[in-house]
Amino acid sequence: MNDDPVALGQALRHWRDRTSPKDLGLPLGGVRRAPGLRREELAQLAGLCVDYVVRLERGRATSPSPQVLASLARALRLTETERDHLYLLAGQAPPTTGQVSPHVPPSVQRLLDQLNGSPLSVHDAAWNLISWNPLWAALMGDPSPWRGKDRNIAWRHFTHQPTRVTHTPDQQDRFETALVSDLRSSAARYPKDSHLTALITSLRRAGDRFEDLWDSHTVGFHTTDSKTVHHPELGPVTVDCDTLTIPGNDLRIAVCSPPAGTATADQFALLSTIGTQVLRLKY
Repeated sequence: MNDDPVALGQALRHWRDRTSPKDLGLPLGGVRRAPGLRREELAQLAGLCVDYVVRLERGRATSPSPQVLASLARALRLTETERDHLYLLAGQAPPTTGQVSPHVPPSVQRLLDQLNGSPLSVHDAAWNLISWNPLWAALMGDPSPWRGKDRNIAWRHFTHQPTRVTHTPDQQDRFETALVSDLRSSAARYPKDSHLTALITSLRRAGDRFEDLWDSHTVGFHTTDSKTVHHPELGPVTVDCDTLTIPGNDLRIAVCSPPAGTATADQFALLSTIGTQVLRLKY
């Protein structure tokens, strides 16, 4: 399978030009030489540096990784057919039906855009973090530096990676049971996915808790549950968390909302203003 950097660059420029900033909720300020996204905007949406996007479009960057391609496909709102074409131009095998896919269809992305007033994150069937909105990053901490298995929610939880979230013992038991049960179901649906198999093997070796839950075949489901997020400036933030599933695409969308009768809604409003910047309160 051969890559074609020039054709890849041409395709990226075409898709960028046809993507309306307005549809993505981006400001239209300033003079635009093209109707679509600026390179800087595509880079921001895909989590890439601008120079790399420039080199891709000019055919000077070869063999982009599947992770980069998935990010570009999501940012450009590509259909599955267009996504597969993108992979082929880059010399990569398109995701197959037997593999866990990180693809977020345009219709799902439009739904996510409508939920921008709530912190949310998107995960694939293996609970790898695919994308998140600014409010989620402001609440939970910016995950941009995470790489590899550190982007997997199960790996982070069962290997005790740093987190702002605390659970009561009952909440933790429900969360862990549902997470392991979900991974077991995904393993049954994607038996040939080597990355998922390797993740489960690593988790079983990482600690007794995951292995005990895996071997017990305990069944659990993600239900509405409360969490306490300890924000470094706002202090404890109480949220209700729901996990929405997209069966046809096997995505999981975790959405946080303010419980009735709490001050969380006001805290969300403040978070949307300060973003991930450090807030210095004046007394």
